[in-house]
Amino acid sequence: MSAHTSGHAPADPFAGPGARARAALVREIVADGGLSDPGWRSAFAAVPRHLFVPCYFVNRSGVYERMWREDPDPEERDRWLHGAYEDAPLATRLRDGTLLSSSSQPSLMARMLQALEAAPGDRVLEIGAGTGYNAALLAHRLGDAAVTTVDVEPEVVESARRHLNEAGYHPVVAVGDGSRGHPGRAPFDAVIATCAPASVPDPWISQCRPGARIVAPLSTGVIALRVGSDGRSAEGRFLHTSAYFVPLRGGAAPLEPGAGGLPRRAIENDLFRFLLTLTAGTLDPREALSLWEREHRPGRRRFGVTVGGGRQWAWLDDPEGPYAWPLGAAGA
Repeated sequence: MSAHTSGHAPADPFAGPGARARAALVREIVADGGLSDPGWRSAFAAVPRHLFVPCYFVNRSGVYERMWREDPDPEERDRWLHGAYEDAPLATRLRDGTLLSSSSQPSLMARMLQALEAAPGDRVLEIGAGTGYNAALLAHRLGDAAVTTVDVEPEVVESARRHLNEAGYHPVVAVGDGSRGHPGRAPFDAVIATCAPASVPDPWISQCRPGARIVAPLSTGVIALRVGSDGRSAEGRFLHTSAYFVPLRGGAAPLEPGAGGLPRRAIENDLFRFLLTLTAGTLDPREALSLWEREHRPGRRRFGVTVGGGRQWAWLDDPEGPYAWPLGAAGA
């Protein structure tokens, strides 16, 4: 049973076809190995994604085309609704052609939420409110009072709050620098980020209870950390999946990896790009390629991150092993 009790939401003219499209999306994610947890499966089946993306943009040959539910053409409205339930990210906010905010790919969201290991009774902080859809999934599973979502952009916060209200969810939605967490609502049992930091912000750890989980994009992957018993350290490994998120605004910018002189076969390999980005600023690109080939092209799950003692480092296979390097801005 859901922890959420929906309030009075206005009538939704797309409720019927939306429910059918949503059920098909859930079946697709389950068939692909996602949503093994019944609680999260129920949340994805219940929360209407289309209410959180009343307008989004589709990139067609380098030009963004707007899709919106108020389109006067019924066929375009059908395309908008169908697109809202594709297992794909949706660009929702642009500025001068630059992507500022998006609704993440639902199957990736499912994997991140399951890695969070949150259960009813837990308090969760979300970094990056986006459309409000992820906060709604959390609120459906855990209850409105257990969820706090923050975003540095007031316009994003207001939009997310409006979408959440329309869908009948009422978590705490606040304007704030995500790199600083939300001390007024701490301590948390879990932190999930929908934007990528250069390294793990210390407040995320200090505002968590010992044993809490932190799930966040890092490099081109997703790290799942466990907060230590001291409440000041954390360690964990990457999920196997690739992930590309907008950078966390407010914190240090992720370092851009150099790739000069590297063979195209390496640069175009997704797993090598992950290592190249993870070691940016701390490992020469040629050394990164040598390591990658020597270790038989390791996948993301062999890599991890440790935070503690005023420093953070990424590692291959073993945090105390021979392959370790300072992480992102923390080691620059």
